[in-house]
Amino acid sequence: MTTSDVAPPTTRTRRSSGGSLWRYILVRFLLIFPTVFILVTLVFLFMRTTGDPITAALGGRLPADQLAERIHEAGYDRPLIVQYVEYLGQVFTGNFGRTLSDNQLVTDVLLRYGPATLELAVYSLIVAFIVGIPLGMLAAYLRDRWPDAVLRVLAILFYATPVFFAGLVLKLIFAVGLHWLPANGRAGARNEVALNRLDHPTGIHLIDAIRLGNGAIIGDVLAHAVLPALALGLLTAGIFLRLVRTNMIGTLGQPYVDAARSRGVSEFRLVRHHAYKPALIPIITVIGLQIALLLGGAVLTETTFEWKGLGFQLVQYLLARDFVAVQGIVALLAVIVAVTNFIVDILAALIDPRVRY
Repeated sequence: MTTSDVAPPTTRTRRSSGGSLWRYILVRFLLIFPTVFILVTLVFLFMRTTGDPITAALGGRLPADQLAERIHEAGYDRPLIVQYVEYLGQVFTGNFGRTLSDNQLVTDVLLRYGPATLELAVYSLIVAFIVGIPLGMLAAYLRDRWPDAVLRVLAILFYATPVFFAGLVLKLIFAVGLHWLPANGRAGARNEVALNRLDHPTGIHLIDAIRLGNGAIIGDVLAHAVLPALALGLLTAGIFLRLVRTNMIGTLGQPYVDAARSRGVSEFRLVRHHAYKPALIPIITVIGLQIALLLGGAVLTETTFEWKGLGFQLVQYLLARDFVAVQGIVALLAVIVAVTNFIVDILAALIDPRVRY
């Protein structure tokens, strides 16, 4: 058999693998558009179930003739299908309209408060990783013993406890009772002023505090983030704990692990070196779903701790019945979830080729 006879199959195999990956990426990317389209459509229809936004926000506060004039100027007296087509055109050009309660561009609201929600989501993911993964490894290492049973119950409690209730309990213990941590806000009042006066602030307080180079402000920002991050992060930590435990136990039952065990390798070393990395693959695949969970939980967490992000503002606009603002914020969150799931799917495909098709 000559070299030329052997080379083509190898080349074809490599091309097939690479083509499969690129085809998978393309399919996942194209799926973003129908996902966003469906979510945006549902948001539009749900917001219209109570009538037009102007009547919902200003009804009873304006004379009937002025209310009718405002409705006509905004175009809400036109057929629903016309409004829907116009709304889609605005969304896909990044125009979400103006808020009815304070007459701001919805895009400005998103840019102003979005970084705060992003910052809280990152803190919460860090808490979930720090708490969920080590405890999941410990539960797998001590499987079928009493610590394993305790950790499994703890995982259920983490996941089942409402975010607002966990936040209130944490505030009562660490802010009201022990006075260890601040109860509300993203920073102290003076530090907020200093951060807002910074040239071109990012809206992410930790980054802005680091730019100021003030250690006291950095410490204050981190102290304010602890309780909200714990309240929201423990929710996801419960999921990570159970996933890591289940997958590590499955990996520890594989033949190659049994072979290592027969050579005298300790159980702790097996957990740390052989079962750890395979157990993280499912964590990566569910991060996209957890982003949606974190964004949903952020509404209650930000309200509980007066963390002024998109979730906090969403509640304020709901109370004001400002459905234009609510529509824009929810549509943006839908886009974020869809794009995040796409990125996570690609990372999972790069790490574990078995997820490709």
